[in-house]
This record gives sequence, C-alpha cells and structure tokens, in this order.
Amino acid sequence: MSSRFYDSDLSDEEWQYIEPLLPPEKPVGKVREVSLREVLNAIFYRADNGVKWRNLPRDFPAWQTVYGYYRLWVRLGIWEQINTALVQKVRMYEGRDAQPSLAIIDSQSVKLGQKGGKNTALMATKR
Repeated sequence: MSSRFYDSDLSDEEWQYIEPLLPPEKPVGKVREVSLREVLNAIFYRADNGVKWRNLPRDFPAWQTVYGYYRLWVRLGIWEQINTALVQKVRMYEGRDAQPSLAIIDSQSVKLGQKGGKNTALMATKR
C-alpha cells in the first residue's frame, strides 16, 4: 500500500526475520485485507516521528487498523517476543551467547514520608 519509502520502514531482511513472529491469519472468518508489513511500517513510523495515531500519513493503512493491531499485539505479548528475538540475534551477531549469563539488578531504597495528616509531634511542641 505504501508507495513512499520512510527511514523507519522495514528492510526485506528485517521483514523476513520478524514475519514468522507475528500471529498467523485466522483459519476462519474474514480474510485479512491489510499487509502486516505495512502495519509494522506505520507503527515504526509513529514511534520514529512521535505523531498521533490519527496523523499517520495516508499511504499507510487506516490509523484505526494500525492501532487495533498494535493493541492486539501488546495484549498477546508479541512485542516482547519480537524484542527478545532481536536481542538474541544481536547477541549472536556480536559473537556472544543468545542468553545472557549474568544479570545486574540495581535498586534504590527511598524513605517514604509519613502517611496521613499533620505530624502531631511537631504540633505539640509549638504550643
């Protein structure tokens, strides 16, 4: 559908890697009329340019369709699967194991303020 090329569009190699990670078409019901590659290109365009869903260029599928797929894939955990697969591919490309052997968790403890209303101890000393 998209006749223009955007910097955020998937290359053929990227598409070949990501396509198998997407849910297959349903065996029954209405036939899919939109290209999932174009849907992904629209989602990546939005992420790259920070536009509202309604402001996607008209050469992408309808924004409602793109948003619907985005929400469905969030709910199904597809984005996490894609991210995990891409991280593994990058690690292997760099000559490392697909899975990290060490993880570092950094946390910070913050003392929370007193819950509730005024501090009565301070109030008693001001009399």
